[in-house]
Parts: sequence; C-alpha cells; structure tokens
Amino acid sequence: MEAAATQSSLSSVRADPSTLYPSLDWSRSIIVLGIESTAHTFGVGIASSRKPYILANVRRSYQPLKGGIHPREAASHHVSVSAQVLAEALEKAGVGISEINAIAVALGPGLGPALRVGATIARGLAAYYRKPLVAVNHALAHIEVARFYAGFEDPLVLYVSGGNTMVTAYARGRYRVFGETLDIALGNLLDTFAREVGLAPPYVKEGLHAVDHCALRAREPLLLPYTVKGMDVSYSGLLTAALRAWHRVRGMERHSVCLGLREVAYGAAVEVAERGLMHTRKNALLLTGGVAASPVLQEKAGIMAKLHDRRFAAPPPELAGDNGAMIAWLGLLNYLAGLVVEPEEAVVRQRWRLDMVEAPWR
Repeated sequence: MEAAATQSSLSSVRADPSTLYPSLDWSRSIIVLGIESTAHTFGVGIASSRKPYILANVRRSYQPLKGGIHPREAASHHVSVSAQVLAEALEKAGVGISEINAIAVALGPGLGPALRVGATIARGLAAYYRKPLVAVNHALAHIEVARFYAGFEDPLVLYVSGGNTMVTAYARGRYRVFGETLDIALGNLLDTFAREVGLAPPYVKEGLHAVDHCALRAREPLLLPYTVKGMDVSYSGLLTAALRAWHRVRGMERHSVCLGLREVAYGAAVEVAERGLMHTRKNALLLTGGVAASPVLQEKAGIMAKLHDRRFAAPPPELAGDNGAMIAWLGLLNYLAGLVVEPEEAVVRQRWRLDMVEAPWR
C-alpha cells in the first residue's frame, strides 16, 4: 500500500538561485517545511536557502487494491502516515521544528478530502508553533522545482501528470497556458487503461509505467486515433479505441495495443510542446510532472528539442512525481517574496489553476 520513502538532494545543481530569482533576498538563511497531499501521495519536504537546498524529501503513497484513487481512502491513508513522514523528514534534515522558519502546504489543485488532510496539519503546525503559513499551488511547485533543478531561466514547460497535461510558459507575472488536454490527462489515460485491461494496478518500475512494460514485447504499434487540436490534446477517444482493440485481439497483438497507445499519447504531447516552442521562441524545453519520469517520454521530448537546437531537461524521478520537496521549495520562494497567509485563510481550492497564480519572484 505504500511506496518507499525517498530523499533527494539538489547538490548537483549548478544554478545559483540568486540568478534564477534575482528579486529575492538570498542573504538570509531560511528553512521551510512543505506538505504535499493533493492526491495519492503524502509527502513532507524541507528546503533551505543554502546548499544542498533540499534537506529532506520523504513520502508515502496510497495505492488502491482495486479501481482508481478513492478520495476518502486516500485521505485516511494520509492521516495514518502523516506523523511518521513528518518525523522522518525532520530527522533526515537534521533540524528541529524550532529551526523551521515557515510551513508551506499545497492547497490545490487536487482531491478535496486528501487536500484537507495536508491543510489541517499545516494549519495546526503553524498555529501551535507560531510559524508563518505559506499557501502553494501544486502545479506551480512541479514547475519551479524542475526549473531550479535544470537551471533554466525561461523555458517552455510540458507538464504531464495524472491530473494535468499542459504546455505553459511564464509571461507578464504568471505562467500562461498555451495548450492543455481537452478531457483526461496523460497520466490518467495510462492508469485507466492499465486498470481496465488488468495489466496491474498502475505502477512505475524504473521509470516505466505498466503500459510501457507491456509495450516492450510488441513487434509493431497498433494504429490508434491521434487527436491534436491546435495546441490542445484529447485522450478520451484514444482510451476508448485502445480498450476496444484490447478486447478484440489476443496474445502478442495486445502488446501492439500498448505500444500504439503509448506512441500516440506521448507523440501528441511532444507535438503540442513543439508547437509551443515555435510559438514562444523559448530556448529550452522543461518536462515535469509524474509522467516526466518516463525515460521513453524524456527521449522523445529530448530528440524534438535537439532538432530545433533547444536545450532540454527533466527532473529526477523523486522530484518528478508528487513530493513534499517541491512544496517546500515553492514555499521558500513565496516566503521570501512575503506571500504568507493566516491559518484561517488557508482553505483548499480543488480547481486552483496554474494560470490563476501570481509569480512575483520571477
């Protein structure tokens, strides 16, 4: 039911945060604790304004035995592991709660019951220990931790996860969405297909999804519908066609269904990212979100970027999927920018879109 705890360090990062975030005061030594609970993962990360920047990144993930994520079951899981994850993060970071300067929490977008667990814990910690509370947008956290890891000043971002698929870039005070999914997200497409055909509960091993593992044995991909509308993608028709094809064929042909699904899904995402690069004329492509851990998708996006003489990067797996470190890092940026809220104002926002959030530290 739980994924192993992970710890990540950004010690290999060559970027100077004062270069990427010149408007912030990096002379102060600040430590921020971040809480992530938007979906299946409960994570606690601790970020510092001093190297190695990420002091701890501990998480536990809820995996349903059958079907997709059940919001209330996910919330119950988060409650059951929260104390252990928090204690382990503080221990790994080698700091006490008294040394924490602020508490950050992801307040959306996400599943309501799961979000409320993190919000309740964060409000309690902030009130009891008299710490400033920082509200964090989950999507923006994915982008900023990846951008810092890559050292990219102004990239185009392909953000792909279980609940989000979008092409975005910074312009005039916030990230603007140039294209997105018109129905289901890329991660949701892969997970739903894997569950429906009985491949396995959706899992990732060595960066490869269950669908990727199925596709490894295919001789050639099955032709499936490919839907790109300008800068937007649509995956619901692809899912329906792939499910019908799976039940229509037998044996090795089913591996061809997996390969066809993967190639169409990843290809569509890379195509809209390519259009975004041409439109915005950005000099770098940044891949982030849970699906960004896929080496197959990384290879496709990297090849496309190289063809256009653009730089490319993706964060390591422990920073690609949902994690507390990204919440702590964005919490640190927001705190340095003076963006704090009172505990009673820290309410969850299930549909808190990326393009609704100001980024004053850019």
